[in-house]
Amino acid sequence: MTSEGTPAPHRDHARYDAYARHHAEHGDSELIPAATVVLLRDGADGVETLMLRKNSKIAFGGMWVFPGGRIDEADTVLDEDGGTDDLATGAAAAVREAAEEASVVVDPATLVWFAHWVPPPAMPKRFATFFFAAPLDRTAGDVTIDDGEITEHEWMRPADAMARRDGGEIELAPPTWMTLNRLSGFASVEAALAELDAEDPPFYETHMARTDAGPVAMWTGDAGYEAGDPSIAGPRHRLTMVEDAYRFEDTRHFEDTGRPVSPGSNR
Repeated sequence: MTSEGTPAPHRDHARYDAYARHHAEHGDSELIPAATVVLLRDGADGVETLMLRKNSKIAFGGMWVFPGGRIDEADTVLDEDGGTDDLATGAAAAVREAAEEASVVVDPATLVWFAHWVPPPAMPKRFATFFFAAPLDRTAGDVTIDDGEITEHEWMRPADAMARRDGGEIELAPPTWMTLNRLSGFASVEAALAELDAEDPPFYETHMARTDAGPVAMWTGDAGYEAGDPSIAGPRHRLTMVEDAYRFEDTRHFEDTGRPVSPGSNR
């Protein structure tokens, strides 16, 4: 509630509306190649991941994210034919960003590529991002931030991070939430990395729509994906950003298995 006693605005509604106004005025934003690394460690109560809070004055300001950022020219890795090896280049960028943002050394050989994300055209800045996961090496060094681009850091259990978002304590972008949701079902880092490595990395190109409950992010396989209309009946592959509880639905395999995909799975 606001000080005047009226309901506080839905944070995701407000952000979505701002993006829509920007899109109407400026059109589609260019795609910026980027990479992020989800650093994992085994904690006393389960898997933990390193989360960083972005400075409120930059892109995704105030949100909690994984170490990552745009791919620089210096990250470029060439393939055998002399062309750019996009995956290896993304991995090099992820390693560099972990060092720059958190002072953590990541062994490139431990990186597991598990997803690629493309935001909707309405976003003012669109980072087409390789998502990697890696275990925290015991010799990686202490996490240190510069208190510039990154203002806070914390190791969080995925389920705890999502609960804190629901409680209004922290903010998470949909790719971050979806990653945390995927990781929440694992009992150990070893198990998480083994399963992620065994899967074909999904490609998420997000389509967004506004509903009374909150903005809806839809992905391939959702009945409303192509039309951008979440009311169309049929299979669901979406995240509805309800103010006090994000709701993920994936019923694409319902007809094959007789039941929807479990909440912790992206398959």
